Amino acid sequence: MFEKNCLRKFLIGTFLLISINICAQPSPQIANDNLPTDYLKKEFHEGRRVALRNIMPDNSVMAIFAYPTRTFSNDVEYLYHQNPDLYYFSGYKEPHSLLLIFKEEQTDSSGNAYKEILFVQKRNALAEQWTGKRLGTEGAKEKLGISMAFNGNDFKNYSIDFSKFAKIIFDKFPDDIANGNDKADLFDLVQQFKQKTEMPDELSKQNRFDTRSYREITGQLRAIKTPEEKDLLRKAVEISCLGQNEVMKAIRPDMSELEIQGLHEYVHKRYGAEGVGYGSIIGAGENGCILHYMENTKTKIGTSVILMDVGAEYHGYTADVTRTVPVDGKFSKEERAIYQLVYDAQEAAFNTLKNDSKWIDASNAAIDVIADGLLKLGIIKNKNEVARYYPHGLGHHIGMDVHDRGSMRILKKDMVITVEPGIYIPEGSNCDKKWWNIAVRIEDDVLITENGFELLSHFAPRKIEDIEKMVSQKSVLDNYKLPPLESNKKKGF
Repeated sequence: MFEKNCLRKFLIGTFLLISINICAQPSPQIANDNLPTDYLKKEFHEGRRVALRNIMPDNSVMAIFAYPTRTFSNDVEYLYHQNPDLYYFSGYKEPHSLLLIFKEEQTDSSGNAYKEILFVQKRNALAEQWTGKRLGTEGAKEKLGISMAFNGNDFKNYSIDFSKFAKIIFDKFPDDIANGNDKADLFDLVQQFKQKTEMPDELSKQNRFDTRSYREITGQLRAIKTPEEKDLLRKAVEISCLGQNEVMKAIRPDMSELEIQGLHEYVHKRYGAEGVGYGSIIGAGENGCILHYMENTKTKIGTSVILMDVGAEYHGYTADVTRTVPVDGKFSKEERAIYQLVYDAQEAAFNTLKNDSKWIDASNAAIDVIADGLLKLGIIKNKNEVARYYPHGLGHHIGMDVHDRGSMRILKKDMVITVEPGIYIPEGSNCDKKWWNIAVRIEDDVLITENGFELLSHFAPRKIEDIEKMVSQKSVLDNYKLPPLESNKKKGF
């Protein structure tokens, strides 16, 4: 027994020693062959940091934390999505990280000058075997161009005198930051930040702790798109439109909502989009009246109109395009009347758009057209009832978030926004039954220019006759055939 215990202890010790040595070694470099070449460059992120410092208040520091990892099921996590602000200002895509940006130049204990510090995940060969390669400090310096890059566990002992800053600017912390085993994870970075800054429990008692202006400052930058951002958004929008077009051509009454969602997202991935910017909305018939319908569980869409609100996300930038399509190829008389009304409202809004125009003017133009039209059709009895069937706003910014940061009050050149009027008449509405379950939304992505706008989503048809023509065409997806499931055969499905 004694000999067996000694042997067991020796083997355990040897295993632990080997594990430590493995973890200490840098993981092998992963080949960069066949990767996209149009990611944002480090010069873009550096330029955004310079622009941020230009508008930060004097004697201030901004702290930008990574987003938490989130559990999908038991011990499986969702595919990680970085805090867009952290990616925007650094290019870093990994969790458990912190970026500090200083208004004025700082000097460390060795006399090195710096204006930003990035704390990143430590390289760990064993962890990287499971979850993928980490950039590490050297990668951050080389790939991101941030010379002051340290491992997250260095933050605890890194000397920063936060008491000297008039403003410490940061976003509100998420409520779901888990406390893991790693002492350099996001939970610990936040706790150490609170200790280092001597943050009070009630931030309102000290104005130097500023969460209010964080989104105002970052939104001021993110609302105006740079040439590089416009290129990525144009591609995301074009891919989304190609998905709309191919589905219009392939659509059949016996298809399910999930099948149609899959066709959209297949086209997106075929053109290199990593995912979608939000849950795809595929609402056939009555489901189109649910504004953020995402179950997509209807097994047969039938012959009514179908509302498809789908946006590809390409290299971190998302489109947001909606088309409403007659599944049987032709709009009915009632569907045509509602669709034309939404189209006219969108055109009225378009006519107001240009640099320095007021968003409220575009919104009111669309509302007026819809209210007048619904009144003439007898669906409402006075214009004040318009919100019953047009219950949402006209649009929003798009960019790294589908509802991107920035003010909509005054439109400025190089903003990219959506214009999306809609009419939704659910069953049981106080109008003639012939209008029930008709839902129409037309959503387009536009770039504000000096004297007007650029319609980025012009690739997908908007007019009634053009949509009907598109639906009549053959699709490259028409001939795909899958065998029936054996389990369905046995059950008689």
